[in-house]
Amino acid sequence: MNIDFWDGFKSYMRRSKSSALPRVNWLAYPTDLKHTYLRLFCDASTTAVRYDIQFKDKEVRTLFWEQLNELKKLLNSTMNVETNWVEHLDSNGMVISRIYWESKDWSLYKVKDWKKMYRFMQERLLEFDLFYQEYKEILINLIK
Repeated sequence: MNIDFWDGFKSYMRRSKSSALPRVNWLAYPTDLKHTYLRLFCDASTTAVRYDIQFKDKEVRTLFWEQLNELKKLLNSTMNVETNWVEHLDSNGMVISRIYWESKDWSLYKVKDWKKMYRFMQERLLEFDLFYQEYKEILINLIK
């Protein structure tokens, strides 16, 4: 079921275009920055798009997080749903910072919900892409 869901999503996103990139594998969005990841998540009660910041160096992670906070107003204005910010999340012994968008309205285990889940993730991905392509050089140059 999991494989069918993600294969279906890949097909659903085939025609979706990035604001700046010629081709995008939406399941492995290219952030062009080590230790930052755009992840898709679905289970029995949650559909989410998550931007995880996982720098091992606490100072680098803090600096990056502060810069994202400077861009917070711009990011929030780009997204059409509430943006959640979690500065320190302990995930399997690793401290990460996360920005995420989620819905608790659908289940991966109900095939009739899949189109709604696809649409939710597609909208968040395209909105995030619009923001990220505009401001990624600021973030990349911060870490160099």
